[in-house]
Amino acid sequence: MRLDVNGLRAFYASPLGRTTHRVVGRALHEFLGSVSGLRVLGIGYATPYLGPIHCIAERTLAFMPATQGVVNWPDTGRSCAALADPTMMPLPEAAIDRVILVHALESVESPTELLQEVWRTLTPGGRMILVVPNRRGVWARREATPFGHGQPYSRSQLGRLMRDTLFSPVNWSETLYMPPVRSRLMLRTGPAWERLGTSLSLPFAGLHVVDATKQLYRPIAVQQVRRARRLAPARVLVPAPSPG
Repeated sequence: MRLDVNGLRAFYASPLGRTTHRVVGRALHEFLGSVSGLRVLGIGYATPYLGPIHCIAERTLAFMPATQGVVNWPDTGRSCAALADPTMMPLPEAAIDRVILVHALESVESPTELLQEVWRTLTPGGRMILVVPNRRGVWARREATPFGHGQPYSRSQLGRLMRDTLFSPVNWSETLYMPPVRSRLMLRTGPAWERLGTSLSLPFAGLHVVDATKQLYRPIAVQQVRRARRLAPARVLVPAPSPG
């Protein structure tokens, strides 16, 4: 099940959503690095995290699936958001330098097709930043937040999926150690939860944040080919003609 765009907007406008945005945004942008002069694409509902990027990148796009709905983004100027099927995006090959997926992978019917399409649109050496609910975390069990909808993943499941779609993880972190509750006390202590969880590598973080790079060459299956035997022509002895 996927939340629609109105539910996602309402969550990020709430105190819990604003705290989530700060925590996840810090982890995401640490991996993303400088995007000056790059083309960046957000898939799913990535617009809360694209604001600082939009002012620096050469071009920023936000693709949202029809099952979720789309909102105008940014609030001023030309809109950079559009409805698009994330498994068949209207982009040529090698058109994007960085792809950010938030509220995306856990909601699609075919995660493999989604990542294959991301691979197609990325430039050689391009990178993908993936934000996905952790199946061992509390956030994946609470439908009161967007991360409680869809299919959460374990680290091993994500690793297999990326290998199958020709991505190599470069950096990997977990975030959102704070419980998904709207208590003011819990929200104020959010940074302390993050420091504690990160320093102790606790297993119950709410999200995986993965920085993966596109492998440049697709492996080709090699099949053994049977070689036909070459038959030498047989020598046939022809009797000499009898003298007439």
